[in-house]
Amino acid sequence: MALLFGREYSKNELLGRIGNLSQICGTKLYELADGPGKGVRGIDFKTGSGLDFSVMVDRGMDISKASWQGASLCWCSAVGEVSPYFYEPEGLGWLRSFFGGMLTTCGISFAGHPCDDEGVAYGLHGRASNIPARLVSLDGEWVGDEYVMQARGVVDEVAVYNVKLRLTRTINAKLGANAFTIHDKIENIGFEKSPLMLVYHINLGFPVVNQGSRLVSTTKSLKPLDDNAREDKHNYAQFTAPVAGTPEKCYMHTLKADRDGYGYVGIVNESFNGGEGIGCYTRIATGTLPRFIEWKTMSKGEYVVGTEPTNLVEGNRADHRKAGTLVEIEPGEVVINELEIGALTNVADIKVFEEKVEGILGGGKPIIE
Repeated sequence: MALLFGREYSKNELLGRIGNLSQICGTKLYELADGPGKGVRGIDFKTGSGLDFSVMVDRGMDISKASWQGASLCWCSAVGEVSPYFYEPEGLGWLRSFFGGMLTTCGISFAGHPCDDEGVAYGLHGRASNIPARLVSLDGEWVGDEYVMQARGVVDEVAVYNVKLRLTRTINAKLGANAFTIHDKIENIGFEKSPLMLVYHINLGFPVVNQGSRLVSTTKSLKPLDDNAREDKHNYAQFTAPVAGTPEKCYMHTLKADRDGYGYVGIVNESFNGGEGIGCYTRIATGTLPRFIEWKTMSKGEYVVGTEPTNLVEGNRADHRKAGTLVEIEPGEVVINELEIGALTNVADIKVFEEKVEGILGGGKPIIE
């Protein structure tokens, strides 16, 4: 059954009231026609509940804009939607095509700060978000009284005499839902083992992020990753009004999971729209993504909080190799990462989410290193 406009509808009840499903939900494939994004293919999802989001096919099947009933859930950078052909792999050049958005994937074989690893220079956060997907497909079908929309694409990070990794991303959303799921199948299609480094750079912004907003998560421990974060570590979950020039603060959180293996992180703003409330959460399968990075930037223009599921511990690829913490994927091995991203649409949703988090934590407080 689809929950729409305050009541549930069966398939027959709903189809009897419309001429075409596009009247209330659906997916649309298109191509940008102007500016730095010219030629980039996108897929717009509309669930009918008020949740809308855009998948950038030629940007690794990442997600740029996302909103609920017109209110943005994410932060969109000044860069905007940019073609992968402008990608600069050297140093910090990745930032010139970082659109922010709901999801920018960092990886697949490298994520983190630039470094030199075994004689090879790696730029910021890797290539995944700047590889066009292929074998792209859209689907929509009724499963009983539920209508399920789907987009799928294949992203290959490959090179001669180098890594050969394949990411098959499947994004699903249901009619009437306030959430969508991401299923990533990562496979080593080569004959040599490869580093596997992933950060799912989820970027939440105004109005979810605002003065008085709070981070709510099943964090069992966290570690400040820079001096600014260390000085303000006890306020990691609190957010202020934007002030120009405020430096970023980064924390590495280790998640506690529920019985099904899922951890949760979200940001809630109970004062939104006169007290109606709004928030955005991510459900994370912790078997492969046991941690998330909190990227907290309270600066004007860069007013954003990243809640970024990851398989990293701390540091760049060279640091991980030296510390013995570098995750590797064997030839033929398959790794599955699962995420759910959803809107918290009112204070009642926020309360339910907080109760879920508290139930997982069992009254425990995060250990701050």
